[in-house]
Amino acid sequence: MAFGRFDRGDSPKPVKVGDEVETTIVGVASKGDGIAKIEGFVIFVPGASVGEKVKVKITEVRRTCAIAEKVG
Repeated sequence: MAFGRFDRGDSPKPVKVGDEVETTIVGVASKGDGIAKIEGFVIFVPGASVGEKVKVKITEVRRTCAIAEKVG
């Protein structure tokens, strides 16, 4: 069972590789990737801007975040 900051990343993730979801970019990471959140889980989207509504495809899921690419 995971408790706050001590979550080891082994809890179920709200997305999996291949999922296509619509989301809104809520921030920009230090390297310039857009940041979206799905159920609090961080999704990095290269080439996306704050406020942009995008459809993305999940390409990688890590312990604490996922990487996605814009589609359509």
